[in-house]
Amino acid sequence: MTLYPKLILDALQNVRYPGTGKSIVEMGMVEDDIHISGNHVSFSILFEKPNDPFMKSVIKAAESAILTYVSEDVEIKGNIEARAKQSAPPEPVKLLPLVKNIIAVSSGKGGVGKSTVAANLAVCLSQMGYKVGLLDADIYGPSVPKMLHVEDARPHLEQMDGRDLIIPVESYGVKVLSIGFFVNKNDAVVWRGSMASNALKQLIADANWGELDFFLLDLPPGTSDIHLTLVQTLAVTGAIVVSTPQEVALADARKGISMFTGEKINVPVLGLVENMAWFTPAELPENKYYIFGKEGCKRLSEEMNIPLLGQIPIVQSICEGGDNGKPVALNQDSITGKAFTQLAENTVKQVEYRNKNLAATKRVETKKF
Repeated sequence: MTLYPKLILDALQNVRYPGTGKSIVEMGMVEDDIHISGNHVSFSILFEKPNDPFMKSVIKAAESAILTYVSEDVEIKGNIEARAKQSAPPEPVKLLPLVKNIIAVSSGKGGVGKSTVAANLAVCLSQMGYKVGLLDADIYGPSVPKMLHVEDARPHLEQMDGRDLIIPVESYGVKVLSIGFFVNKNDAVVWRGSMASNALKQLIADANWGELDFFLLDLPPGTSDIHLTLVQTLAVTGAIVVSTPQEVALADARKGISMFTGEKINVPVLGLVENMAWFTPAELPENKYYIFGKEGCKRLSEEMNIPLLGQIPIVQSICEGGDNGKPVALNQDSITGKAFTQLAENTVKQVEYRNKNLAATKRVETKKF
């Protein structure tokens, strides 16, 4: 007698799993690994649990069914393997489910005013009525606490749903966390990359950020594993790259853009910010002196087809505001206040444009199926 898989499956249709009234074939318990060699037959039966109480009786019934409905000459005893089904991995927990948009503020090099831009952008968004959070992710040079006048603040813990969560400090309507709150401000932070990454994860996952319209990440300058950690930990909406018009800074800005748009990170760049675009004396507000070059970021934005979100001039009040903990964005009628307001408005437009396109893409992909 010639044996073939359908004969075996037909015989196994007579084997019922106890309590269900269904055959083990109907329940999908018989694996597609039926091996036949002459009269020798072997295959596997899948069970929900490795300690299924009916395992032995089902295997014995399967052996009997094959010997009864196929042939007594079939070599089947001891050839049926019992296996437990592989359970699907649990769905990953989405971090910050109450946060609508996460924006990474980055720079290719230090000294271009990235943290100044991040802090003032956060304040502007808050003044526009949005709920805003700001994470100072610059582990080795945290400056946001000083800029927002909370340098001496110490966040406290609050128990929620059985967990001890860090409560962010609030300043000018912005929820703020920084490694600067947890270390002596005069001590250098000398940590390996993994320690820094773990600290940032804790400030994100173990903090009560609550509902936010915008969550800004003030990233360290350059490109590092911290950037990878953050974009792999969070669903970043987009990145803002800050640079001065200087060619040296623009070269590093290109690298930053390349990092975000590369395969490993793949985060859209919302736009460029040209900081220190020109110098304007307070007593001569109409005058512009291009100390670091003229419109370098504008040319870069045109070259790389990336929006120029804003141009921030140099005025003495920016430095004074940063040192005194009073962001210049608070004075919306000033030259820099207007520049940061325009930056905030353009950022909101780009985020809305990006989200609208993303929603449209998802609808198209859904229709395909």
